[in-house]
Amino acid sequence: MSVPELIRIVSRDSPMALAQVERVRTELAARHPGIRTAVVPVKTTGDKWLGDLSQVDGKGAFTKEVDAALVAGEADLAVHCVKDVPADRPLPAGTTFAAFLRRDDIRDALVHPGGLGLDDLPAGTRIGTSSVRRIAQLSAAYPHLECVPFRGNANRRLAKLYAGEVDALLLAVAGLERIDRADVITEVLPVATMCPPLGAGILALQCREDDTATIDVVSDLNHPETYREAMAERMFLHVLQGHCNSPIAGFATAAPDELWLRGRVFSPDGKTVLDARESAGRLTPPDLGTSVALALLRQGARELIDGIAH
Repeated sequence: MSVPELIRIVSRDSPMALAQVERVRTELAARHPGIRTAVVPVKTTGDKWLGDLSQVDGKGAFTKEVDAALVAGEADLAVHCVKDVPADRPLPAGTTFAAFLRRDDIRDALVHPGGLGLDDLPAGTRIGTSSVRRIAQLSAAYPHLECVPFRGNANRRLAKLYAGEVDALLLAVAGLERIDRADVITEVLPVATMCPPLGAGILALQCREDDTATIDVVSDLNHPETYREAMAERMFLHVLQGHCNSPIAGFATAAPDELWLRGRVFSPDGKTVLDARESAGRLTPPDLGTSVALALLRQGARELIDGIAH
């Protein structure tokens, strides 16, 4: 097997994305100390546009420039957050996932400068978030709180919070941990309170299909349980065919001999909730994702999704 001397890693240029690349470089160095790595940072549409993502065809807003660099041969390996990779369409032609790193925390966190928990926030508290998933769940359980459209990388959002533009933020626990800002977390929300996005906490490594040397090397970083969870979750999203304004949430849980998947679809105000949870049994992870999605479609998910403006 030929071993590459240098692996060029392309990623978004945000602080969090670059921290994720450093994790990949560290894990590669531990397994293959003779291979050098270099970072190829790119700015994506999602990073440049701070308005409603639906106005820039939100799906792929954080991946298409990264994918383009990989396909063009400007890099050998792309690092993606799985939650940002569209699942309703194939990966760019000629590319494949080579590995999924061990999954990080999938939960959301509340950041409140005064140290209050979600249940303690007074009426009218302004929560910064542009996630339709978070907005739907907050609107149903905490209708007295006000959701304020809020985009930008985590550091930028924190700066705006402390400047008083909002009263609190919802951010991913994994993201805050990756940029060493777990210290700002006021409360970690259980998944029963805030169901996460599909693909939460998972980093995927993508290569060109014909680059077998790089695939062979980086596949050593694959975590089997995370791989199974990712395959179930992405097939679930693929079958549902949601759009960027669809409040869809869920997560898989894998053990060596077991795999569960829970999926949820919400109306934008959170008052309608479709819910399904199944065990794989003898099903493959993609088949489990299909089964849970079909259960939601039987409950009316297609009509609910298609009825949301986008």
